Amino acid sequence: MKNFIPGAAMAVALSLSVSVPAFADLRVFACEPEWGALSEEIGGDHVDIYTATTGGQDPHHIQARPSLISRARRADILICTGATLEIGWLPQVVRQAANRNIAEGQPGYFEATSVVTMLEVPSSVDRSQGDVHAPGNPHIQTNPHNIALVARALAQRFIELDPANAGVYQGRLDDFLERWDAALLRWEAEAAPLHGLPVVTQHQSWIYLEDWLGLDRVAVLESQPGVPPSSGHLAEVVATLQNQPARMVIRAAYEDDRPTHFIAERLGIPAVELPFTVGGNDAADDLFGLYDETLRRLLAAAAQE
Repeated sequence: MKNFIPGAAMAVALSLSVSVPAFADLRVFACEPEWGALSEEIGGDHVDIYTATTGGQDPHHIQARPSLISRARRADILICTGATLEIGWLPQVVRQAANRNIAEGQPGYFEATSVVTMLEVPSSVDRSQGDVHAPGNPHIQTNPHNIALVARALAQRFIELDPANAGVYQGRLDDFLERWDAALLRWEAEAAPLHGLPVVTQHQSWIYLEDWLGLDRVAVLESQPGVPPSSGHLAEVVATLQNQPARMVIRAAYEDDRPTHFIAERLGIPAVELPFTVGGNDAADDLFGLYDETLRRLLAAAAQE
């Protein structure tokens, strides 16, 4: 067994409110909160999880801090979104960690986007287009069907790395998927009133949510992905929406709220902050809470006249 923490070290861990199992068979470095939460569902007490980002951070723009490098140096598996979402910081972390376990191409290197069908794949990419990802839109966690696909692949990777606990990982996966399938049925029944609803988004973060729920995106506040909207562009969006009305304007919890409130106030529609990931707000405290809260906020906004 790995990672036994004797008395003094355990006291330090507890004083820092860090959840560290006394015995952890896999040390997980999760780039985003959704993958840390999924690792917990599958691994339970057999995994020691470090999550590099929080629900209040933009995962595109993270610094390769020494604490991240130190954790990556000790990891057995790195679980990230991929599709160049973390390109601004993850390559530096992996390089400086010099940990062969999590080098690209090794079993300990896992990209969630590698097991889903990517949407918004551009035919070409250049710097003039803004923050466009060549493999496609990386924000796959906004559709819960993708979470199930990643869960199956991640459980198999845990089994490959830690075959002694294969039964545990398979059993926890089966239990998670049973609960997840039941939740999907409930969510999709609740979400029926959202189908076809015209919406505006601040960033192109929501294509998988839109695809899942049948939302109709009629405008994006950013003139280019990742470029904060100018006052001139926002005025153009207002003019567009006067001819093609939307029912709400959506942003992620970590985004600046001023552009959405500008649009909401001028058009008399709700500005909706969605958690985007686990920890995006207090109610989205796990994967189930993430979708419960997302739908609750969308349905509340849709009910406003």
